[in-house]
Amino acid sequence: MTERQVSGGGDGAGAPQVLAQERRLRRDLGFWGLTGIGFSNIVGSGWLFAALYAAQTAGPAALLSWIGAGLLCGLVALVMIELGATRPEGGGTVRWPLFASGRLVGTLIGWSTMLSVGGTAAEISAIMQYAAHYLPGIYNGQTLTLAGLALATGLSVVLTVLNWFAVRMFAQLNNLISVFKILVPVITVVALIASGWHSGRLTDHGGFAPYGYVACLTALAGGGIVYSVNGFQAPLDFSGETRNPRRTIPAAVLTAIGLAVAMYLALQLAFLFTVPEHLLGHGWQGVSFDSPFGQLALILNLHWLAGLLYADAVISPGGSAYVGVAIDARHTYALAKNGTIPRYFMKVNERFGIPRRALVINLLVIVIFLLPFGGWQDIVSVMGDMYLLIYAASAVAVAVFRAEPGGHTAGWVPGLRWIAPLSFVVASEFVYWSGWDDLRLALPLVLGGLLIFLVMRRPGVRVEDDGAGPSRPLGAELRTGAWLVVYLVALTVVSGLGTFGGSGRLPAPYDSVTVAVLALAVFFWAVRSGVRHLAVARPADA
Repeated sequence: MTERQVSGGGDGAGAPQVLAQERRLRRDLGFWGLTGIGFSNIVGSGWLFAALYAAQTAGPAALLSWIGAGLLCGLVALVMIELGATRPEGGGTVRWPLFASGRLVGTLIGWSTMLSVGGTAAEISAIMQYAAHYLPGIYNGQTLTLAGLALATGLSVVLTVLNWFAVRMFAQLNNLISVFKILVPVITVVALIASGWHSGRLTDHGGFAPYGYVACLTALAGGGIVYSVNGFQAPLDFSGETRNPRRTIPAAVLTAIGLAVAMYLALQLAFLFTVPEHLLGHGWQGVSFDSPFGQLALILNLHWLAGLLYADAVISPGGSAYVGVAIDARHTYALAKNGTIPRYFMKVNERFGIPRRALVINLLVIVIFLLPFGGWQDIVSVMGDMYLLIYAASAVAVAVFRAEPGGHTAGWVPGLRWIAPLSFVVASEFVYWSGWDDLRLALPLVLGGLLIFLVMRRPGVRVEDDGAGPSRPLGAELRTGAWLVVYLVALTVVSGLGTFGGSGRLPAPYDSVTVAVLALAVFFWAVRSGVRHLAVARPADA
């Protein structure tokens, strides 16, 4: 096998120096370590609120929304599983789009992923908001105070230090946090049901679907259900640090999704059956709590449970932030391999197998996002949504690799021929359902990556051997990746016309149908472009 077959066209980690750093990663993660990473990344502080918002939107039929979200996320996860199991690599979710679709797509996806570091900053900020219950003065209701910023920075440093050593230590500590994150919801469900069960709740107060079954779809986005289940892709970024990835990654990802959905279903049932009768005079839409489970606990005189919930409101996002710091480091490491940022940040510590330079730069970015500048929170809220672009780009990647002559990724997950396009449609709907308020900010932010790409490709700048094949003219790179730019612009236009925060000129469900048709057209365009890209990246005599 030639070096080009190993390093070019997405068949390996890239240039020899990239491969040398990749080999330093420790393959210490097993099933439970990966499952804990996935579960901890899915379950943040959102579980304390999602049951309320889902019930307000769909009533008892919100139970169907949770099941639907699990199935949809499982569908998207199959694509990610195929890639992670057959092409394991540190920061793989950033690398696969580069291999399959070229440097423009790789840069745009990488840039949006780098911006998603703001999501970790948002989790740390959320911890400070909850901690203000015990430490008044660290949060003023809008932003962190100076004392709060100092405390948040200190927490960021602690989370970075905890990620500083071998990945096995990270996984073991995260497993302990995950156990706590499972126990508290279980205790909450048991305590609430034992103290205040009201029968007939699935049929009273307007019936099982008081606002119609269409509201189940609305609850997926508006009720926060999709974003409560989102985060299952975390184990994929550790695929380069996994023992036997072909066996471990699929089981870990699907188990993490299953555990999370089961937990959310139990919490939803507990909420539906324990809300006091006198609060339902105006139906489920009239139920309002600032802290749903905490206030229910107080109403039922479960003061000990309320205290536990407030403590978990700090620990749950803390666990997500802990995993987020680790994932961000793998992303930054992968971006350095791509050449989007200097290769200096690609170095992996030889003793512990950790990309420490990537951890340091991410710490600085997190602190910047924590600064109380006007508008930061609006920007941070977009970051998690734009991370969903990885799902769409991965669906294209797996279809491109499948269509590649002699491609070895096809076959682990049966039915990829239809799963890949359907996954792209689902990912597109997830992005669209995030709403106009987010997408109108996301487009210019993500297209900022286009400027980075053009700067990197200006005359006289040497293109690093990033694994995407030989350097090509700028026009060829733009044609290969044009689908992503058109896709982002079209999604934003539909969002502005649609019903998820837009003008409503394109009514439901026609807006979501339009997104599906648009997504299918872009998907097949993207796959054709990717196949042509790989044909150039793999010369016939390679």
